[in-house]
Amino acid sequence: MKKKQWPGWGPDEQAEQHYLVQPRALAGGGDVRHVSGFLRASGWRDKSKTGGVLFMESPDRTVRVAYDPYVLPGGWTIHGQADGVRGEWSAHLGRQTPVEIVAGLTDALTRPRSAHAPNVWAPLEEQNWRTRFEGEHYRATSPDGTAWMQYHHSPDGTAMWWTGAKDQQGNSWTAHFSPNTPMHLVQAFSAELASPDPVMRPRGRVPLSAQIRTWSVSVKPSQLRAWQQARITAARAATWARNSPQSTRPRATARPYTPAGARARH
Repeated sequence: MKKKQWPGWGPDEQAEQHYLVQPRALAGGGDVRHVSGFLRASGWRDKSKTGGVLFMESPDRTVRVAYDPYVLPGGWTIHGQADGVRGEWSAHLGRQTPVEIVAGLTDALTRPRSAHAPNVWAPLEEQNWRTRFEGEHYRATSPDGTAWMQYHHSPDGTAMWWTGAKDQQGNSWTAHFSPNTPMHLVQAFSAELASPDPVMRPRGRVPLSAQIRTWSVSVKPSQLRAWQQARITAARAATWARNSPQSTRPRATARPYTPAGARARH
């Protein structure tokens, strides 16, 4: 397989092999710093202990984000305190939930809510997910059948959002959101879940799956650091803009770079 080289590199830096993975829902967990770095740059308090559980707290101390890989099943827990509008809420995401999809929700925690009413299903329908009723549940399934999102009614009358992905080799994750979870957060999650953009994983971190497509790319450490820094810079700029009454700058948004011309490996 021919690897892609980035233009403008000097001869003194060694490229490393990475892979772009589609669909992103089956790409594996990824680097948790994708989530924590953005929150930290957005003014969140990092209350983690060295070598322990990741624990982040919002500036107003009303929302907490934790990641625990040391227990079973482990994974992400996001908890919001009750306010005058809704009761407390929580979201639980398995540890193999790709960090790019987790960040759909956690990034949205740092931004003001849109004035438009949220629609969880809209991002899925825009990417041709199939929606249907299943008894009292409403479900959307990705075109390849590997990922789903469902509004789930339990026998006791409670309701929750339930989502996940699974391939034929048994790679899987699930997530659920309590009934009081703000809908704009669930919509932000569904938008990243449905995104057709591939995500990047280093060699050795790509799940063995017959239902993913990969593109081999050669990336230098400085290039990776530049992409990560662009995301951090965007978070800091947005935080500065929100906290500066005189600022009218639009909010910056960093998106991952997708190299053109990389070849697929099936």
